[in-house]
Amino acid sequence: MINPGQDQILVCRECGQEFTFTVGEQEFFASRGLTNTPSRCPSCRAARKASGGRRGRGYGREERQMYTVTCASCGNEAQVPFLPRDDRPVYCSDCYRPQESYGRGQGRRARW
Repeated sequence: MINPGQDQILVCRECGQEFTFTVGEQEFFASRGLTNTPSRCPSCRAARKASGGRRGRGYGREERQMYTVTCASCGNEAQVPFLPRDDRPVYCSDCYRPQESYGRGQGRRARW
């Protein structure tokens, strides 16, 4: 829990190094309604932010396998994140957009 009033020395859960959680940072956290102290040092937080946060969400997961297909509409090559079946058409992203809205009401999403 955040206890504004004096600097706190914390240990980063990523690199194990000590870092200072200053009074100013504590006040900033409190102004945003954050109640927990940071668990990573500033450099590990910056590295995590630069990587898009991929280390926490999906940690240990492999990159998604992509499959190369031929678009059923335009014939161009496309990449899709699923193994296509022979009995179903597959579209590139440009051709899929018009298919996506086909048969839907004005701005309403179809129920599947």
